[in-house]
Amino acid sequence: MDRMRELVDILNKYAYEYYVLDNPSVSDAEYDKLYDELKKLEEEKGVSLFDSPTKRVGGDPISSFSKHEHINRLYSLDKSVTYEQLEAFDTRIRKICEPTYTVEYKFDGLTICLTYDDGKFVRATTRGNGVTGEDVTAQVLTIKSFPLSISYKGTLEVQGEAIIRLSVLDKYNQTADEPLKNARNAVAGAIRNLDPKITEKRKPEILFYNVNYMSEGSIDSQVGIFDFLKENGFKTFDYLKICANIEEVKAAVEEIEVERNKIDVLTDGAVIKLNEVKYRDILGYTDKFPRWAIAFKFEAEEAETLLKDVKWQVGRTGKLTPLGILKAVELGGATVKKATLNNYGDIVRKKIRIGCNVLIRRSNEVIPEILGAVGDESIGEIVEKPEFCPYCNSKIVEVGANLFCPNTDCRPRVIAKFANFAQKDGMNIDGFSEKTADLLYDKVNLRKFSDLYELNKDDLKDIEGFQDKKISNLLSAIQKSKNVRFSDFIFALGIEGVGKKTSKDIAKRFCDINALSSATVEELADIPDVGAVIADNISRFFADKENSEEIDRLFSLGVTPYTEKQATEGVFSGEKVVLTGSLSDFTRSEAAKIIEDLGGEVVGSVSKNTTLVVAGESAGSKLDKAKKLGVKIIDEYQFKLLLNS
Repeated sequence: MDRMRELVDILNKYAYEYYVLDNPSVSDAEYDKLYDELKKLEEEKGVSLFDSPTKRVGGDPISSFSKHEHINRLYSLDKSVTYEQLEAFDTRIRKICEPTYTVEYKFDGLTICLTYDDGKFVRATTRGNGVTGEDVTAQVLTIKSFPLSISYKGTLEVQGEAIIRLSVLDKYNQTADEPLKNARNAVAGAIRNLDPKITEKRKPEILFYNVNYMSEGSIDSQVGIFDFLKENGFKTFDYLKICANIEEVKAAVEEIEVERNKIDVLTDGAVIKLNEVKYRDILGYTDKFPRWAIAFKFEAEEAETLLKDVKWQVGRTGKLTPLGILKAVELGGATVKKATLNNYGDIVRKKIRIGCNVLIRRSNEVIPEILGAVGDESIGEIVEKPEFCPYCNSKIVEVGANLFCPNTDCRPRVIAKFANFAQKDGMNIDGFSEKTADLLYDKVNLRKFSDLYELNKDDLKDIEGFQDKKISNLLSAIQKSKNVRFSDFIFALGIEGVGKKTSKDIAKRFCDINALSSATVEELADIPDVGAVIADNISRFFADKENSEEIDRLFSLGVTPYTEKQATEGVFSGEKVVLTGSLSDFTRSEAAKIIEDLGGEVVGSVSKNTTLVVAGESAGSKLDKAKKLGVKIIDEYQFKLLLNS
């Protein structure tokens, strides 16, 4: 065992020199000789040490990814594309402190979070939705550029970007049966592959940039975070620019934009962070982003190609969306064959014809957009406005700028509706995909959400590809989904215009479906960021008899939405707060969330029950009414003082 310990320490030192420092001190032959000796000892003893390099070999395929909740939430970054937006970011920061900034490369890969306890590597997870990710420990163990043991002995979460170097990808593609198009998709496919041997074959690595959680001690700056990571053997990219002001930040961004084409890693921007951690705590977070950091995204790539055809897609609301079918073109490391158009008016405005050349843009890995026709505007065939649904032949209804299929049983409408219903932020039915909905539409006449909860084994046993285990897993997932957060249930219903955030805001205002369904349009419109149009959509949805009966049927089949416990303690405990006017450092919804998280209730109108009004610039009638009623009024500065207290 002593010799095993000695060999593990020596081999890990050599691996650190090779994979992290890029400065090996021994030959490959010498490393292999010691590795083989260790492997033989482990086979003889029947044991291996927790940090043995032999654990980094890709093992057998796993059946599925399990979920893991991060100790601290992992946030994404707000984005900027102009220097004016960077200056606005700087202005917001300077209201709190006199900052210094750090600027780093923004790598285009897959976010990974590693957990350590008592100096030992425990697990690796993807970012997921920021709260819960997928456990990819088996895959990440094949990566040799991170330590299995560290000197820090508390509980630790470190965050990094899994990447595949461009040279590694090129070498892989030279012998691959199916070449990979770009480094980002290659690394995402490697890490999120159920077979760790595929991960190992693609040779990903991780570049670390953040300490997400530490149980003992603290770090006071971004520079300190990088120093901590390096001291504990984590690989970082050797560029971290410290900037005294926004002009120096711009210079660093310009430097990265020039140099990014010379490095061996795919990048799509720069990351700007407030260096001092103590001020980060004051600035806090929005629902999605830290207020103390921002990404600067470089200009999207564009290309010219032939528009071969226009196909009309039908979504869950019945809206028809045109999709351009293109002659394949390489753009941003991907082969692009399709691009979006918004509606028929978009086609006319951009002078799009079938058979013409078009300019397309691809940004942030999303489906490319057709910007407009290029060259002779008379070339090609005019795109006709459809009169009938291309799927069910129903007469098309035109509402404003959009076309709709009115048939609620139209195949693509039903399939899209179920895909939305079952997704992670809805009912979270694991294993239920758009492909599953497509199959069940034909085989079991799946039409209503409640049909899902009446499925049994006999309904599924004769469907091709549905073996006993798959049937059991699907039925179990459907059963498990019955216990669902009220906000997720609202989102799953697919009300037009009601996304994830709006669903959460609605659930905070109304405690259950009865309160929501009986709410007036005015009450709904008072919810931050809802507005009159979405409020009307919600009201009409619940007024529809068929929708109401379907919800009742879901409840009768055991679907039970629950409301999460709201914050009861904080500086706004017991307060009924009205927000009026515009705030410079917060959107209305951000301020509302802060108040509710600190125990308050945000209401839409001033009344005798209102206890506090937060008045921003250009506050109007609500402020006047609050003065008449003698309600306590504070401005944004006083609001921030309360938060800081």
